[in-house]
Amino acid sequence: MGRSLKKGPYIDAKLMKKVQAQKAGGVGKSPIKTWARHCQIPPEFVGHTFLVHQGKNFITVYVTEGMVGHRLGEFAPTRTFRSHGKVTEKATAKT
Repeated sequence: MGRSLKKGPYIDAKLMKKVQAQKAGGVGKSPIKTWARHCQIPPEFVGHTFLVHQGKNFITVYVTEGMVGHRLGEFAPTRTFRSHGKVTEKATAKT
């Protein structure tokens, strides 16, 4: 179920404050470390780099215009896909 339109999108207040401070400083855009994977990406985040927590380490995410409206956690997958089951000679001989 989605979030109520009355409430608006969820944007982490601490994260927004860090982005605004970085814009006001204007010197260097160092990556902003965050654990707020559920935070929606507003237009103010475009052009900034975030280190999004993956459960074990942090994944670097550079925000572009196409990412606006999505969640930060969508761009830092938590599961590693190894492969599907392999077809062996024994399995093919039975059929």
